[in-house]
Amino acid sequence: MGAHRRRHQPRRRGGGARRSQPGRGSRRARPRGRRHPGEAALVAATGRRGGGAHRGRIVSAALETRQARAGIAFAAPALLLIAGFFLLPVAASLLLSLTDFDIYAVADPDHLRVIGARNYLALARDPLFWRALVNTAVFVAVATPLSIAVSLTAALLVTAAAVRLAALFRTLFFVPVVTSLVAVAVVWRYLYHPRVGLLNYGLGLVGIAPRDWLGDPRLALAAIIVLAVWKGFGFNMVVFMAGLQSIRPSLYEAASVDGAGRWAQFRRITLPMLRPTTLFVTLMTLIGNCQLFAEPYIMTRGGPSNRTLSVVLYMYEQGFRWWNLGYAAALAFVLFAVILAVSLLARPRAVAA
Repeated sequence: MGAHRRRHQPRRRGGGARRSQPGRGSRRARPRGRRHPGEAALVAATGRRGGGAHRGRIVSAALETRQARAGIAFAAPALLLIAGFFLLPVAASLLLSLTDFDIYAVADPDHLRVIGARNYLALARDPLFWRALVNTAVFVAVATPLSIAVSLTAALLVTAAAVRLAALFRTLFFVPVVTSLVAVAVVWRYLYHPRVGLLNYGLGLVGIAPRDWLGDPRLALAAIIVLAVWKGFGFNMVVFMAGLQSIRPSLYEAASVDGAGRWAQFRRITLPMLRPTTLFVTLMTLIGNCQLFAEPYIMTRGGPSNRTLSVVLYMYEQGFRWWNLGYAAALAFVLFAVILAVSLLARPRAVAA
């Protein structure tokens, strides 16, 4: 009986015939002999066919391999540019720091000698290097927290609901960031002028004697710190504004219902929620301040009495004023080690803050 029914049942032609299932409608069956593209690639590569779950794992591995190769192909141009314009110069500078490369070696390469670590040993006995290192450390220790405090305060004021013309204030605060540092330093040098400066004029109105801000060894570095903070706080303010906008308003509403005041909300909600933003701003500001150069170069040339001489400015003078390029390269690597150490030390403190 079953054989008779199979003989009179209409035959389906090909693998593309439709078949119906109760409650699911009809769908087209996969034609026989057609394989997944990854499986086809695997069969073409290995010449073998797998079966079941084992074949599925092999197909997945082949797809992952192809995706990894595609990722390497996309990233290769950028990696080559980084290797050509960053890694190779760094390696060349490291080799240069082990030589006495100077202006005589520029004229005749035969004067170039490999002296090993003598440049680094000379740095340890150089009083100007230690003076520059202390000046840079003081600048970083004062300017970094001051810049973060000013930036956070400005971000809180600009994002406050009661402040009008917030867009105008944001623009005004960000203008120093996009202004040329050379132009800003020249303007501030006239503001600090002992006779015709606007700052001394304002002090004279309240009965305070004029000061030589850039000529007094006790005030010169402080004057440069004020300029650097004013120049860079706009960028950090924008970063803090982005962090403040990511905090959910429901947290402040719940705190208000519980009776928390503005100061308690700032300490218990705002500061903890801004911890990742604060970490980023701290590291970026710290690294930038370690590379202090343009402000003292334009305003004081490292004076008076080397009180504003920074490590980068000293490196510039050794390399491009006195042509001690090997010595300057050693200075650069010492500064790199200092920045790396300070960044590693500041990161856990910023996270725990």
